[in-house]
Amino acid sequence: MTNIGIAPQARQTIASQLSKLLADTYSLYLKTHSFHWNVTGPQFNSLHAMFETQYNELWLAADEIAERIRTLDVPAPGSYSQFAKLTSIKEEPGVPEWKEMVGQLVEGHEIAAHTARGTIKVAQDGGDEGTADMLTGRLKEHEKTAWMLRSLLK
Repeated sequence: MTNIGIAPQARQTIASQLSKLLADTYSLYLKTHSFHWNVTGPQFNSLHAMFETQYNELWLAADEIAERIRTLDVPAPGSYSQFAKLTSIKEEPGVPEWKEMVGQLVEGHEIAAHTARGTIKVAQDGGDEGTADMLTGRLKEHEKTAWMLRSLLK
């Protein structure tokens, strides 16, 4: 029996919201990695490097979120089909030009920021300061990355 000071129902509710953020994070990771592989054009060098930094950060974030779900004693989703049901980020089956890639990543980080913000509220309502603290960092990272990407389009 897990006894970390958070009621079982609250842990389940928080973990469900965290699972949505995990799915958004993993979907955004996959899209960013694909764009890293496939970007072309005059911005190739800078975008190839930027996307690599971003997908590495997202990979580590996915692990942190999944481990937080496990800390709450709930199984973490880990399949493409589970992530597809949980994510709010649209899949890109093709290879768009670089400006469209950047625009899609801006949108993805903004979506993840919304998911994180909503999950912070759920964590706070459930008395889970540990999750709320982790999510504040995730929120700031998504907001900053969206800003940096948006700046390329001006």
